Amino acid sequence: MTKTPLTLYLAAPRGFCAGVDRAIKIVEMALQKWGAPVYVRHEIVHNKYVVDNLRDQGAIFVEELDECPPDRPVIFSAHGVPKSVPAAAQAREMVYVDATCPLVSKVHIEAQRHADNGLQMIMIGHAGHPETVGTMGQLPPGEVLLVETPDDVATVQVRDPQKLAFVTQTTLSVDDTADIVAALQARFPTIVGPHKEDICYATTNRQEAVKAMAPKCDAMLVVGAPNSSNSKRLVEVGARAGCDYAQLVQRATDIDWRALDGITSIGITAGASAPEVLINEVIDAFRDRFDVTVELVETAIENVEFKVPRVLREPA
Repeated sequence: MTKTPLTLYLAAPRGFCAGVDRAIKIVEMALQKWGAPVYVRHEIVHNKYVVDNLRDQGAIFVEELDECPPDRPVIFSAHGVPKSVPAAAQAREMVYVDATCPLVSKVHIEAQRHADNGLQMIMIGHAGHPETVGTMGQLPPGEVLLVETPDDVATVQVRDPQKLAFVTQTTLSVDDTADIVAALQARFPTIVGPHKEDICYATTNRQEAVKAMAPKCDAMLVVGAPNSSNSKRLVEVGARAGCDYAQLVQRATDIDWRALDGITSIGITAGASAPEVLINEVIDAFRDRFDVTVELVETAIENVEFKVPRVLREPA
């Protein structure tokens, strides 16, 4: 039987970013240095395949520090943690390694610097997301106020409208955030913004590739986890950029083939915590069903690399 021709547009950049790469490497190097088990507070990154793979190597994932024994190393996830967490680990004399993405740490440092200058913080982010919890936890309660939408800006109660600064979660939609920033600046004209954009380069690059790819595609799939903020944003960006059908899939088995009936082109990308093996799995599933021609849609080249903490580079 002759397969139907299909143009598969492959976004670049896609998948792992430098922060995710570093976080996974930290867990693997910790297992090599100290042996199993190594404890990890929260999913190291938001991807089931990655977490399961590390679990198979001897990592134990827990939600809170008090679930960890004091005599085994613990790693904090790439999303960052409130200051109270490393303080509690030190109090218990635990060996810990912080895998917080350096770009998230930059936001933490920024928040502290503004607070030291007497400014109250407003954070643009998603309530309950580990990164938001971690950033808000850098300062005492009440010092960081959360807004999720432009409407929230209208009702947020601040201490002094003249003494405000804002930071953002690193994995948000660039366009959505711009609307919230505009609302903040309209209500609080003297509010201080970041020196450099808080939304990380990888999030921005992946969204730009999707914007370039979406108008060409009958449908678009984003490989990523349902709890991955940056992956969900890619779906929204794709739909907004002109792709009628944009869906999130964790892996090839999640593809709804009936919804793709009659398509002649498909766009494929992946969130920053999705490994290339899952992207290839999805491409192979299309090759099984269609006569696929792959076209790369490349909007940026990434060559960023973050060093792992010194403790892992030193011999045991």
